[in-house]
Amino acid sequence: MNDLPGIVVTGASGRMGQMLIKVIEDSPLVRLAGAVERPGHDWIGRDVGEAMGGVPVGVRVTDDPLEVFAIAKAVIDFTAPAATMEFAALAAQARLVHVIGTTGLSDDDLARLKPAARHAVIVRAGNMSLGVNLLVQLTRQVAAALDEDFDIEIIEAHHRHKVDAPSGTALMLGQAAAEGRGVDLAQVRDSGRDGITGERVSGHIGFAAVRGGDIVGEHDVLFAGAGERIVLRHMATDRGIFARGALKAALWGLKQKPGEYDMLDVLGL
Repeated sequence: MNDLPGIVVTGASGRMGQMLIKVIEDSPLVRLAGAVERPGHDWIGRDVGEAMGGVPVGVRVTDDPLEVFAIAKAVIDFTAPAATMEFAALAAQARLVHVIGTTGLSDDDLARLKPAARHAVIVRAGNMSLGVNLLVQLTRQVAAALDEDFDIEIIEAHHRHKVDAPSGTALMLGQAAAEGRGVDLAQVRDSGRDGITGERVSGHIGFAAVRGGDIVGEHDVLFAGAGERIVLRHMATDRGIFARGALKAALWGLKQKPGEYDMLDVLGL
């Protein structure tokens, strides 16, 4: 059992953290090497299985990531940008595979990941599911095939607890659409329309965010032309798809050289 590669989960008490722990515990290919939470969290020092309301798994929650990074091969990180930046530096020191599902990273954050990627494998994606990454590819292709007579709008919906908007997946889709059109997303992005905004600017890519209930994740890419619309859609009904994708990314990363990768690399797309 101890010969299996060890995986650390950060943000262990979160929705994704708990799902990741369940997926790792159920997998015959890896073992749970550690569970990390922020200092002062009431899970610190407790067996993570018991803290989740189940049976003990022999792994206690810690607020010292270095302690568990030292005995692991990979870390899966769905936390917050500031925490992810700290974990990236530590993972690089420990030469771990760092799978990042954190969304809301700024351009400065992404730039700070590059030095870490010289020493460690970093797999980062706004969404870890196979279906979404296929949707990204389709979005790029459709955007390339249609001219600016078709307006592009990206509509995403998530649960009421999500703190960032647009979602990381929506931004992935927007980036794919911009690449298909051969434009810079930063120059054509429209978000958060409110009030008298004037007519839609031709060629811009719009974003709309819905938050409510327990929606796992829904994304539509709308290409709206005169007299016709094309809608590409992905609907997630089980958060487990993201956890399974992240674990797949960690296992794939164990065989790679240091550098920055995404799920398209992992899936061979």
